[in-house]
Amino acid sequence: MHKQPIGKALDWHGAKRPERLVLQGQYCRLEPLEAGHTEGLFKAFQADTKGRNWTYMVNGPYPDLPPFKAWVSKASTGKDPLFFAICLPDGTPLGYASYMRIAPEMGVMEVGSINLSPALQGTRAATEAQYLLMQHAFQLGYRRFEWKCDALNAASIKAAQRLGFTYEGTFRQALVYKGRNRDTAWFSVLNSEWPALKARFERWLAPENFDSGGQQLTAL
Repeated sequence: MHKQPIGKALDWHGAKRPERLVLQGQYCRLEPLEAGHTEGLFKAFQADTKGRNWTYMVNGPYPDLPPFKAWVSKASTGKDPLFFAICLPDGTPLGYASYMRIAPEMGVMEVGSINLSPALQGTRAATEAQYLLMQHAFQLGYRRFEWKCDALNAASIKAAQRLGFTYEGTFRQALVYKGRNRDTAWFSVLNSEWPALKARFERWLAPENFDSGGQQLTAL
């Protein structure tokens, strides 16, 4: 009408807010974080003897159990972020992740606060956990799934790219945490990109993609 460019019209009614439920996979399951995960997680993170896991986290490190227990107690009651413990099929918790900055009215949310113990890093379970979170987000009707990290966190950037997220830019001086500056790198996956990405995940996660020693035959 005014000869101005505008976005595509949408028949949009919003997405559903994620709830505290179990997301079941082949190699792991995501359980709503609760007090019962505390000691198992603390033990798993103790294998990180140099504390490298906590460098880019806004919380931690936790040299003793009581402060970590207090953090879990608080984190497990929140709805945004909504935390999940990443557990092996036998129930052993080895890490956690969360949905955060959840905006059902816009169809946007982020996966964040990801912390994988040494025993979980580089495993099929670690990849499947991200697949389960992404799949559930799009099943709930979200249009955009985000990943954000410190722009100096090379491991997180590499993980985002491997998992199919698209780099969108860096927000300079976006945060202050642990007394230092954070420039934040932004990544996303859109719902239109999910079907092809889902197929890639499922091909990679298939048992036949791994040899008898557990090594992948085809990369993600």
